[in-house]
Amino acid sequence: MIDFFIKVKQQESQNLPFVLYKKPDNIKVVGYFQKNDHLYFAENFEEAGFVFAPFEGSQMVLIPYDQSIKWSELVTSIEEIPDIDVVKSENKQDQEHFESLVQKGIDAIVEGIFKKVVVSRKEIIDLANFDLVTVFEKLIQSYPNAFCYCWFHPKVGLWMGATPERLLKANDKKFSTMALAGTQTSQGLAKAIWEKKEMEEQQFVTDFILNNLKDLTSEVSISSPYAIKAGSLLHIKTDIEGVLNDNSNLKQVISVLHPTPAVCGLPKQEAKTFILENEGYDREYYTGFLGELNKEGFNKTTLKSDLYVNLRCMKIKDNQAHLYMGCGITKDSNPRKEWEESVNKSLTMKRML
Repeated sequence: MIDFFIKVKQQESQNLPFVLYKKPDNIKVVGYFQKNDHLYFAENFEEAGFVFAPFEGSQMVLIPYDQSIKWSELVTSIEEIPDIDVVKSENKQDQEHFESLVQKGIDAIVEGIFKKVVVSRKEIIDLANFDLVTVFEKLIQSYPNAFCYCWFHPKVGLWMGATPERLLKANDKKFSTMALAGTQTSQGLAKAIWEKKEMEEQQFVTDFILNNLKDLTSEVSISSPYAIKAGSLLHIKTDIEGVLNDNSNLKQVISVLHPTPAVCGLPKQEAKTFILENEGYDREYYTGFLGELNKEGFNKTTLKSDLYVNLRCMKIKDNQAHLYMGCGITKDSNPRKEWEESVNKSLTMKRML
């Protein structure tokens, strides 16, 4: 992949937009290298390109296929790198602030304002000799079953991540998505044991997706919940697939799904209002979504989209990494345990730096 990464370095030195990505359980790395530094946007989801959308707002940046050079390479071998021990940095002030935020969320649930809310925090760490190619290679080797990416636009910034959650995969009228919630460290356990709080959180996400897609679909089927591994973490996952109505479109489905209860809460608007009023920072593109929008199929007539939720990610700015971690809060949540979960999630990206 030497030539591929030379192209990446050339694009970086010219300060031009690009995206590199590898899909889960795939050995192909794809790159789109925009030929200019113009800021394009996805407005009606009929555009074709790689979309990068925020948690809140309409600035859905597009790297258009017709304005880019496509390059793909097969990774010669992808072997999961063993977890590297990282010292857990636990700032007392950050901990107190986050636990207070969690408690405020629990109180709001008890008051009946919403059933679930996902609160998050940001941690900034200094970098020495950061090299995006080296970090991206670590990502694809460490998280072979995640969607790994490196996205850059000179007018927006540099983002990288390895997310375990697909927002939506669409092939004309056929679609698939997932409900993903609950988190615990794997610890080499043969079988994950989930608490009531985690099972309840997962059911919230599943019910939300099914209820909100019913008016847009002609048929839907779901799997039983099962555990999946994402790095050193385990989550509960339910697969959902179906067929859209003839009069339904991609924009409608995305507006229903984003942001999902896995990154926002339920009911969505009440939880989102709580987040915007209480988190105290701008999530930007964390918990937004990204991926292929209306990619042409082999016959040039079938349009395919494959979008992922932007979790386990970081923004690189001024020799610093901005790390983002969130936790799903229900009435049974424990502020100390949620803090510990956020610390464990931070290690996903810290191991790459």
